Amino acid sequence: MGRPFHRHPPMSAWLSTLLTRRMLICVFTGFASGMPLYLLLNLLPAWLRTEGVSLKAIGLFALIQFPYTWKFLWAPLLDRFALPLGRRRGWILLTQGLLLVIIALLGRLSPAQDLGAIVWLAALLAFLSATADIALDAYRRELLADRELGLGNSVHVNAYRIAGLVPGSLSLILADRLPWDTVFLITALFMLPGMAMALLVKEPAIAGDAPRTLREAVVEPFHEFITRAGLREALLILAFIFLYKLGDSMATALATPFYLDMGYAKSDIGLVAKHAGLWPAVFGGLLGGLWMVSLGINRALWLFGVVQVVSIFGFAWLAWLGPQTTADAAALVRLAAVIGFEALGVGLGTAAFVAFIARATHPLYTATQYALFSSLAAVPRTFVNATTGWLVEWMGWMTFFLMCVLLALPGMALLVRVAPWRTHNDAVPTVAK
Repeated sequence: MGRPFHRHPPMSAWLSTLLTRRMLICVFTGFASGMPLYLLLNLLPAWLRTEGVSLKAIGLFALIQFPYTWKFLWAPLLDRFALPLGRRRGWILLTQGLLLVIIALLGRLSPAQDLGAIVWLAALLAFLSATADIALDAYRRELLADRELGLGNSVHVNAYRIAGLVPGSLSLILADRLPWDTVFLITALFMLPGMAMALLVKEPAIAGDAPRTLREAVVEPFHEFITRAGLREALLILAFIFLYKLGDSMATALATPFYLDMGYAKSDIGLVAKHAGLWPAVFGGLLGGLWMVSLGINRALWLFGVVQVVSIFGFAWLAWLGPQTTADAAALVRLAAVIGFEALGVGLGTAAFVAFIARATHPLYTATQYALFSSLAAVPRTFVNATTGWLVEWMGWMTFFLMCVLLALPGMALLVRVAPWRTHNDAVPTVAK
């Protein structure tokens, strides 16, 4: 039997759910997690493009993000071994501090002379960022009760996206006025909030018992997932995790070079494109998270996923209009509208998707299973997105974005099995028969 829709709770109940210490911590986990990734996705491509690096080479830089797809291999080590501050806080503090140093060092290199060194340093940055994500995701999953997963992960995703405004907006604006090494140094300092959080929060109680054997740390998380509902059902869930964000991930892989090719200046991108996406993403993500309290994760995946797919058409429209000879008010409004709707759709879809991944983890194997699922979700961003430069140069921007719409549909189709509309069950998911 399907569960009927319920009347939305009063605003006071929503606020009491939202304004808690646990939700505030989710703000910091999201910001700490998003900063280094958006530096790789936004600031690094803009830096390379303005220094004359080709689109093909920039597209290949997506391959340096391979640690995001393989982090489940060393996630058991973070479960097994604790640092002085604890099994979660210790790893968070260490990785955030090292990321600060690496980002600052990156800006001291020259793309024209040190491209090889930049590749290696960026790969190290991606490895540290992926390791930080293991600890941050496990901490957040162990901090939140099951009923808080939708809202807590929505807050996390919003903070994650807000963190993108630093390398994707502030840093680009500064780049028009300051040398690149100063820009990277200022950007690096935004890793300090994550370090402060690690020092001030408490270790979650559930994280107290470390695995005692190699089997507990490595084998059991995978064994539990496969035997939970059978191998076929486990593969369907993994396929969904891979496909649900494939279309929009590819569509935004070269977003900043796309805006530049459409004739927009770096300042236009920083001031208009990025900020136009902030408030729709924050409002939509928070509203979606509050809706998920009563709506449920399954139905949110359906509704928010539709908006996510439709938002890709906005990029195709901008490509159809072609490069702007002058960035007049009308051109900036069009850019703001497209980016705002994309932020709303992808923000909603990501909030529900991250909540689904958190729900799919077993409480006894949080770090390793979460790393496995999020690693699979990062495969499109890492390996598939590496082909986007060739695809764009071969078929053009507009055809490329229409292809991204088609690639988003298989993930939506799998919702029939992995998140049935009539099932309002926020426990650990199994596949519908």
